[in-house]
Amino acid sequence: MKTYLPTLMGSPLSETGADNPRAAPSPSVHDHYSGMISEEEFQVLLADRGTHSKGPGTIVRHPVIRARDADARSRAAGGAASRFRTSARAVSPDAPPLVVAFTKMQGLGNDYVYVEEFKKPVNDPAALAVAISDRHFGVGGDGLVLIGFSKTADFRMRIFNADGSEAEMCGNAARCVGKYVFEKGFISRPSFSLETLAGIRGIRLEFKGRTVERVRVDMGKPNLVPSALPMLADGNSFINREIPVNGKLYRATAVSMGNPHLVVPFFGIDSLNLPLIGPAFERHPLFPRGVNTEFIEVRDRNRIRMRVWERGSGETLACGTGACASLVACALNGLTEYKATVELPGGELAVEWDAQGVVHMTGPAGFVFSGEYYMT
Repeated sequence: MKTYLPTLMGSPLSETGADNPRAAPSPSVHDHYSGMISEEEFQVLLADRGTHSKGPGTIVRHPVIRARDADARSRAAGGAASRFRTSARAVSPDAPPLVVAFTKMQGLGNDYVYVEEFKKPVNDPAALAVAISDRHFGVGGDGLVLIGFSKTADFRMRIFNADGSEAEMCGNAARCVGKYVFEKGFISRPSFSLETLAGIRGIRLEFKGRTVERVRVDMGKPNLVPSALPMLADGNSFINREIPVNGKLYRATAVSMGNPHLVVPFFGIDSLNLPLIGPAFERHPLFPRGVNTEFIEVRDRNRIRMRVWERGSGETLACGTGACASLVACALNGLTEYKATVELPGGELAVEWDAQGVVHMTGPAGFVFSGEYYMT
């Protein structure tokens, strides 16, 4: 079994003290690695970084992620982002682990790990999604998003859930991709096209100065035919119909936004035990490929509250396609107008179903941090 030891890159190992308030007292590094490596290997490790063992209080960071928090650190410093990076060095002569450069982003707390494919494709993205999404041993997130060039649009986006399954579309991820490609310099126009498994989507950026503050996504036309989800139900639609789940009957409306959604009106969504009921909807036999389930409360004709259980990821703080499906379902049932604000645990989205039948979604997107992930 290979052993990887943490090292600091870009700054020396430092001691706790008044000059380093972020560092908490810790056991000796010697104690930490006792029985794991020899004293000679340990001193080589420290010498590689231009320092030596100082005994108790020496800081060694976790080897999994080498990261720099470009947003939070820049704000804290009042200027350019400070950089700390952790790395791993193999003690064994075996080949080093796979190193994946990433950027973590979030749209209303729906957080994904974003990896570029502009130069080369990612091998086995499903396995990478499972590993990198782990919130304890990976970077942590609701899944993995791959960004690359497209033969049919300006850019392409592929989405893999935390369980490794590939999703057709994600509105929050589409907004993040919009911010990413502009602020990373891949495009200078305020609008462009994005290829997804659900089809090509239009992206329009809204700015505050030169920073992308909000992103509007043309989410396409909803499809109400059950077979489009797919859903094993008769008829040309499934609108306000009963569905049995865990011995109870629920009224629901099925909508495809390029991916499958079931919208369920529910009074008291804050008290809903979503980890219990969500999987029962997700894996319902009527949905052979699973389904995303939105539990909604209508506050008035222009405002909807929503919680979501996402297929392959579980409960998330936001779901852009789910917000769109919720508005469509509410409008079809006469509960709201064709334009409304959707309140999610992570924030609000503006959703509109226009006269041409196209749904538009507008909301924020943000960087969290960037770094390198070591996959062993």
